[in-house]
Formats: sequence, structure tokens, C-alpha cells
Amino acid sequence: MFDNQQNRIILHSDMNYFYAAVECLRRPEIRNLPVAVGGNEEMRHGIVLAKNQQAKSCGVGTAMTLVEARKRCPDLVVVPPDFPLYQHYSRLAKSIYYQYTDLVEPFGPDEAWLDVSGSAHLETGGKSNSKENSTDSKGLFIATQIGKQIKSELGLTVSIGVSWNKVFAKFGSDYKKPDAITLITPQNYQDIVWNAPVETLLYVGRATKRKLAALSLYTIGDLAREDTRILTSQLGKIGHTLQIFARGEDITPVKPLDPERLAVDYDTKSVGNGFTAPHDINTAYEARQLIYMLSQSVAQRLREQGLKAKTVCVQVRDQTDLASYVRQIQLDKPSNITSEIACAAFTLLEANEPLDGSRPLRSLTVRATDLVVADQPLQLDIFGDENKRISLERLDASIDELRRRYGNSCVRRGVELADELMSSVDIKRDNVVHPVGFFND
Repeated sequence: MFDNQQNRIILHSDMNYFYAAVECLRRPEIRNLPVAVGGNEEMRHGIVLAKNQQAKSCGVGTAMTLVEARKRCPDLVVVPPDFPLYQHYSRLAKSIYYQYTDLVEPFGPDEAWLDVSGSAHLETGGKSNSKENSTDSKGLFIATQIGKQIKSELGLTVSIGVSWNKVFAKFGSDYKKPDAITLITPQNYQDIVWNAPVETLLYVGRATKRKLAALSLYTIGDLAREDTRILTSQLGKIGHTLQIFARGEDITPVKPLDPERLAVDYDTKSVGNGFTAPHDINTAYEARQLIYMLSQSVAQRLREQGLKAKTVCVQVRDQTDLASYVRQIQLDKPSNITSEIACAAFTLLEANEPLDGSRPLRSLTVRATDLVVADQPLQLDIFGDENKRISLERLDASIDELRRRYGNSCVRRGVELADELMSSVDIKRDNVVHPVGFFND
């Protein structure tokens, strides 16, 4: 165990039933009813994006189809998502977090880690009594204050985990809901964390759970106590990393990944966007339209954050068996130019898919990785057309300014208008991108 890390005070704040709670704030008449925020069924997004506590008690779950949700809860009230509104409340919550620390790492719109180790004076006012100044009491005090402030100012509730590392803080925020605080300490983590199912550990998904079950590892304690060599041989590097998490030895810092406030961590962050098309993608023309729509969103986000990408990735999911795979390509030069990212993404897709209708595609994701600062020096070459790239950068900048002033749909490329149903979607507005906290893509 890393003794020098145990003096950290890390919080993980999770806004309870976030999308549904915001909708109930806006519509008080549905506050005491089972509510689900659901996608557009006509656009094949007919799933539960979020639910409130009443809907959960009826058996409604996130990612469940709305058809199944209504079978389980006939009185279910389904409302369409309003992502700009959720982002507004997300920003309001972050503004509260920033009153306690500038080390805030968002983990999606409704979650964030906070390192409040340097904010200990907020609890005791500088008193020196060791009992009053214990890290446990400081963390609990600050978590309590944040919970009260979010409830009184935003009308929402949060569950907060308090620990000395990010993984156990995240576990704590999930451990009790809603409107709860859970303290995970070096003294109690084996009783609380180690007895929990292994899938409750951060980054243990279905596939990893199956691999761990094959090794007879069913609890987090089982994972923590297993021979590291066995984990590495069966799961590779991720096996060792997850064991570090299970043992409470995570020393990952809280990284200020909010580009509106602080510098971006260029080593671990990626920018991507995925979309399930309103109909199967059968032709190269349809694929090109969706690729450009996604690439425009990704490139615009890169420019907004002052970044360029050295690698472009494409994830493809087909309609037949919903199988997916990822391919990537390295760019000749770091870029945030929409057309360059789109061309690279479409080249990847074309090289791996027939695009003749024989293998219908359901969804595509475009992701930019290996990010660098946009204004870093660039080595030119005599064979490149740098004047053309400068013109494309200026064009993108002009389009960004128009969209900032008049909305994302005010300027569209011709290829984006090929399909009326698909072109009606504002991908940048209607999708929420999660930052990458621990692992590189």
C-alpha cells in the first residue's frame, strides 16, 4: 500500500438519476410518477437513457428498450432527452465543485472526481486538534457541504464517495444511493469493498467479469488476493491494473480535464462521437454522410479545446449480429481539419467494409486519439500542400464561428444532406462524450 497516498482526500460525486431528475424539476407534475428519459423510437434510439427512482423500483433499467420498460411499468412517463439542458445543470454542478477545489475531473455529465486534499482548512478553520483534523472527518464534512449546496441551489441530489483514491471513491458513490455519503478508509475497505461483487469495481465489464469467473474470482477481495502472475497471463496488463485498483493502490491523480477551466491532459484524453443511424447503412454514399457528420463533431471539439490528433479510429457495428470492431490509422500530420479526419475515417471504413448492402451497418463511431497541442511547431515537407491546409483551417474556423453564433445546423456540407432523416440530427448537440480517465484508447 502506498502510505504517502493515504493522506489524499478524493471525492467522487454522482448526481442521482440525473437526466430524469432534471426533467422532474422542469415538470413538477411528473415528479412523483415513474419517469424515463428515452430516445426517439422512430430513429431507432428507443431505449431508456435514464430513469427516476420510482421507475427503477418497477424494474425499469437503463439501456432497456422502451417497449420492455412499458411492459414492466405500464404507467411509465417517457420524456425525450434535452441534452443542452442537462449540460447546463452539469456546468452548474461543476461551478459548485470549483468552490472547494480546482482539481475537478469530470467523468461524464453527471459524475466528477474532486481532490480536496488542499481544502482541509474548510472544515476546521485551521484548528490543530488531530481528531478534528483527521482526513476522514475533513472529507465527510466537505462531501456533506457539497451535497447540501447542490440540493439547495440546483434541486438535485448527489451520492458521494470519500476515499484516498479515485477507484474507491467511485465505489463509494455507487455503494449507497440516493443522496448518500460513503466513506472508504484504509481501516474499513476490506470489509466494504472486498466483499462486493467483482463487477462493481471500476472498469470490470461483462467480458472481464466472465474471464475473472473462469479463474473463480467473484469478489473484489478474490481479485485483490489472486496471484499477479496468473492475472497477467490470463488478462494481460489489464489484469494487473485491476488488481492494483482492488488493493486500493491506485495513485492516479485527479486530472483537471475540463477545457473550460484548466489545461487538458493530452496523454489520456481522446475525442470521439458515435451514432446509431435511423436506418441501416447499406451504401458508400450513406456511410460517407454519417462519417462526415461524426467527423465534423469530432474536429470541432478538437478545435474548441486547442488540440490536434495524430490518429483516427473508426468503430463499426453491423446490423446482423451487432458485432463491432475498431480500426485506426495514423495521420501524416496532426490535424483538427474536418475533411482530413473524415477522409481518414472513410478510408478505414472502405478498407474493412464492402458497403454494397451485403453487410448492413447499424452504427459508426469516429474517434481522434494521440492528441497534441494545436499550436505546437510542425515540421513541413516539400511535398505537402501547406497552403491548402491553411485554407481548410481558415474555412473550419469560419464555420465554427457561424455555428457558435447561429447554431450547428446553420452551415452544412452537401454530403451531410444526402439523407433527410439523418441530416435532421444534430450530432454534436445530441450526444454527450465521456472523457477517458484511466486508460488510453
